[in-house]
Amino acid sequence: MNTPQTAPPTNAPSGTAVKPAAPPASHESDWGMWLLIIVVIALSLIAFIFFRGKKTKPPMPPPIAISATNVLKGDIVVAVKALGTVQPVYTASISPRVDGQVITVNYTEGQMVASNDLLAVIDPGPYDALLTEAAGQLARDKALLEGAKIDLDRYQAAYLKNAIPKQQYDDELALVHQDEGTVKFDQGQFTNAQVQLAYCYIRAPFAGRVGLRLVDPGNVVHAANTNAMVIVAQLQPITVYFNVAEDYLPQIQQQLKGEDAMTVEAWDRADENKIAAGTVLALDNLIDSATGTVRIKASFDNNDLSLFPNQFVNAKLIIQTLHDQNLVPTFAIQQNPEGSFVYVITNNTVTTNGMTTNYQSVTMRNITPGAVDGATTAVTHGLEPGEIIALDNFNKLGEGVKIVIHQPGNESSEAGGGKHKGGAHGKKPDAAKDGP
Repeated sequence: MNTPQTAPPTNAPSGTAVKPAAPPASHESDWGMWLLIIVVIALSLIAFIFFRGKKTKPPMPPPIAISATNVLKGDIVVAVKALGTVQPVYTASISPRVDGQVITVNYTEGQMVASNDLLAVIDPGPYDALLTEAAGQLARDKALLEGAKIDLDRYQAAYLKNAIPKQQYDDELALVHQDEGTVKFDQGQFTNAQVQLAYCYIRAPFAGRVGLRLVDPGNVVHAANTNAMVIVAQLQPITVYFNVAEDYLPQIQQQLKGEDAMTVEAWDRADENKIAAGTVLALDNLIDSATGTVRIKASFDNNDLSLFPNQFVNAKLIIQTLHDQNLVPTFAIQQNPEGSFVYVITNNTVTTNGMTTNYQSVTMRNITPGAVDGATTAVTHGLEPGEIIALDNFNKLGEGVKIVIHQPGNESSEAGGGKHKGGAHGKKPDAAKDGP
């Protein structure tokens, strides 16, 4: 079989050799190159991921150190506080009621005196002489009256026998009446002299404390002078006056109708220490229209003399006592747009790589505050007795933040807030025993 021959191109020049056609180009080398590139990139990514995973993770932030307390079950009072003024039940500014020279001052400044104690003496000599003169005048006129009465009896007997005219008897009767009037006048003069003499002896009108000495012995005093010689103030009992808003008046009146007297406590100016406790004595009969308040008067025994006249105190009127309330420190309650809340401490457990770790954190809990008594607030909804709440470092806390509770005697520098060791009433929180 003959193989067909390919005819040479007609336009090829004569005498030139013809080259055979080149075989087609192979793509195997290109695929190999691309495969190599892909393998290198894949290995690079695996190495990057591997070595990146081997880098040391940054340490977790340390837990926040805080103070904490338990939610306690107890009683709390509904009270009204107001600024009060201590005033004596009685205050006497004793001025002289006779003229004369002060010869003795018988008290020590600031001394406690009893009723009728002698405080000072004005020279009684002139008034003693006036008393003697009045007594003599009275005795003389009494004698004249007795003589006139004897004569009247004689005239009456003679008149009955028609021995004397009736006019003579009537004249003698008028003379007796005249002498009786003179005796009464003398008796008044004598009594007045006794009173003037008694005024020379300045006595305490009631039990109390005398003030500083205002007149020294040797000075001459006058009844027309209104300046006091001595001031006496009663201290036992003593009263406190304070004003409360008229809004509380219905509750106060309702309590006053009961058998038990309403309690009033007197606290110091800083409102930190209770000075004394007393009872409501009376309400004013009018409301001050300018301030919308009613004035209340309270009585205190003041056995220890802790209340002083004109002293300013913080009066706390206890209107009602609520029992079995959930109590928390007032400063533990925080505010946000949704209302009041506290940070409640919870115990948590996490398991990683088969290892179990216990830790504590805080969660925000909305609450409903109730009555407030100073540093303690009753919570009506949101908390249960025994739960543990945070007391400080609120600016560092948030939902789920890990915390550690202060241990007594081991204050952490990270606390930053208060150094409260225990609850609102000094009780150590149970959470402190379960800390990490």
